[in-house]
Amino acid sequence: MKEEILINVTQREVRAAVLDDGVLQELLVERVSNSGPLGNVYKGRVSRVLPGMQAAFVNVGLQRTAFLHASDVLGPDGNQDNDVNGQGGMQQQTDIRRLLHEGDELLVQVVKEPLGDKGARLSTAITIPSRYLVMTPQRPGIGVSSRIEDEAERERLRSLLEGLLPDSAYGFIVRTAAEGTAVEALQADMEFLVKLWAAIQEAGRAASGGELVHADLPLAVRVIRDLTSRQIERVRVDSRECLDLIQTFARDFMPEFAPAIELYEGKRPIFDLYAIDDEIDRALGRKVDLKSGGHLVIEQTEAMTTIDVNTGGYVGRSNLEDTIFRTNLEAAAAIARQLRLRNLGGIIILDFIDMQSDTHRRQVMEALETALANDSARNQISPVSSLGLIEMTRKRTRESLEHILCKPCPGCNGRGHIKTPETVCYAIFREILRQHRQFPFGELVVLAHDDVVELLLDEESGALAELEELTGRPIRLQAQILSSQDAFDVVPM
Repeated sequence: MKEEILINVTQREVRAAVLDDGVLQELLVERVSNSGPLGNVYKGRVSRVLPGMQAAFVNVGLQRTAFLHASDVLGPDGNQDNDVNGQGGMQQQTDIRRLLHEGDELLVQVVKEPLGDKGARLSTAITIPSRYLVMTPQRPGIGVSSRIEDEAERERLRSLLEGLLPDSAYGFIVRTAAEGTAVEALQADMEFLVKLWAAIQEAGRAASGGELVHADLPLAVRVIRDLTSRQIERVRVDSRECLDLIQTFARDFMPEFAPAIELYEGKRPIFDLYAIDDEIDRALGRKVDLKSGGHLVIEQTEAMTTIDVNTGGYVGRSNLEDTIFRTNLEAAAAIARQLRLRNLGGIIILDFIDMQSDTHRRQVMEALETALANDSARNQISPVSSLGLIEMTRKRTRESLEHILCKPCPGCNGRGHIKTPETVCYAIFREILRQHRQFPFGELVVLAHDDVVELLLDEESGALAELEELTGRPIRLQAQILSSQDAFDVVPM
C-alpha cells in the first residue's frame, strides 16, 4: 500500500488529497470564506435555555447560534452531571436548568460543524490533540486508541503515560500514531499540551462571550498531524509558504516525518498528476461505475443516504448467483471509498443485490467491514435486515463534499426534477381560467420558459385559441429564456 498526500494551495482555498496507489481516497477542503470551526474553542454566552429539549443555544460568534445538549455539559467532577432516579438505581440526566442559565459564559468546543440549517454542536468537554496524544484537561485518566490492537503495545503505552503523569489533574488518550513511539516523544507531546491548555485557560478568562479563544491548526498542518502514518510515503505541496509552515510543524513535533515533505515544482497543476479534479467531479454525481460493469446509485438526503448496487452491464461468466456475488464484493470496496471521499455521515442504507447463499452474504459483510477498517471516522454496521438491507452509521463532524462544493439547483430547488413543459402548460390554462372568473382584464400576458412557449404555439395552440374565445380577450405569450422551466406568470393587462 503506497499512500501519498497532495496539498494544493491557492489564495482563497486549500485542498488536501489522500491517495492510495494513485487512487483518490479522501479530499479535505478549507476556504477562507468558510473555514470550518471544528475543534475551535470559544468563550460562549448562553442565549436561551430549552428545558423541553434539555439543551441550550449558545452564542459563540458564528453565523448561527450553536447548540449545547445537557449530555455535553461536564459536571464539576469532570463527568456528565447525572442524578440517581432512585427507582432501580437508574440514572437520569440533570435538568439543563440546573446546569446553565441565560447569560452564563463558559468555555465550549465545536465538536460538529454547522450542517445545512443546523448550527454547530458544542461540548464543554474540551479535547486538545497533538501528534501522539489527545489531552482531556477536565477528565483525568488514561485511554488508548482501540485501533492499536496489540495488547502488549497497549499496556506499554499505558504504563509510559502513567509514569509521565505527575498527578491525575489531566487526562490523556494515546492516538494510533503513537504505536511504537519512544517515551521521549510522548513526553514532548504531553508538555506541549499542558502549556497549550494553560494558554487557552488564560485567553478564556480574558475573552468576552462570543469570542474565539483558540483556533485549531490550518488544514495543511492538520492533515500532517492527523493523517500521516507509517503508510504515508510522501507529502507534496505546491506552495513554498505552506511548505515552510508544514516543515516547521514537522520539525517540532514529528521530526522523523519531515524528510517525506517536499515542494512540488512541476509545470502541471499538482492535482493533474492523478486526474483528481476529474475524480471530484465524478464524486458529485449519483452514479458510480464499477470496473466489472456494475454501478452504484448514491442518493444523499437530509435524513439519510441510500446506496443501491446494480449489476448494470456485468453479465458474469458462470451463473447468476456468482455474477451477483462478484458485483457485491466489488461494490463493498467501492462503497467504503465513496463514504470517505464524499464524507457521507449519519444513517446510511446499503441495498446490495439479493444473494441466496448465506456464505456469500457473510463474505460480502466481511469485505465491507475490512474496507471500512481504514476509515478514520467511527462507523457501526448492523446485521442484514429482514428486507436484505444493511444499515450503518458513520460519524458526521463536517459537511459532505457535495454540500461544500455545491448548492441546491435554482431550477428545481434541490428536488432533482422539474415539471415537464406539458405539465406547465396545463397549469397556465388553469391560471387563465381562474383569473377570467375573478378579475376583469383587457388582455393576458403569459411569461414562461422558452420551451413552454414553444409548446403553447405548437401542440397546444388549439387549446390556447379556445381559451381566447372563452375569455373573449387576447392572450399574448412572452418567452423568458433565463427562467426555470416550471416557472411562469400570468399577468392581466
